[in-house]
Amino acid sequence: MSEGAWVPAYIAIGSNLNDPKRQVLTAFERIATLPQTRLEARSRLYRARPMGPQNQPDFVNAAAAVLTQLTPRGLLDSMLAIERALGRDRRERWGPRVIDLDLIWFADAPIDEPGLQVPHPGVSDRNFVLYPLADIAPDVRIPGHGWVSDLKARAGAEGLTLMETSDSVS
Repeated sequence: MSEGAWVPAYIAIGSNLNDPKRQVLTAFERIATLPQTRLEARSRLYRARPMGPQNQPDFVNAAAAVLTQLTPRGLLDSMLAIERALGRDRRERWGPRVIDLDLIWFADAPIDEPGLQVPHPGVSDRNFVLYPLADIAPDVRIPGHGWVSDLKARAGAEGLTLMETSDSVS
């Protein structure tokens, strides 16, 4: 990858606290303002049962496609800054959260560094990631896993509902 080249990346977005739909829409807005990054597409919104502890509200999930000149670490750091600005507290794994931004895929290059794994672990069987991702990138190949459209079909839609624009989740 040459310096200054625009490369594609995909970001999974989720929230189940403090007006989750608004949090996801705000995350799209913040992603669109990242330096050296252009928001190219955004998925529809999905309501999903929580992964892990079930005694928490349903999630609103979505995905964003970006073109960026940032490094994978630079993009991740920018995403973490958005989470902090929106009030993310990373205390409980799989617990309730105001916002969650995960780097799912970056320029078709597997990455395995401390604190950064791409493709994101678990992407191949999480329908709440695959359905939004398939809205904007059905023909993307997740290295080591397969095509997004095939992964979506295998994952199934159990516990997942496409939200109407007027839907609210609190």
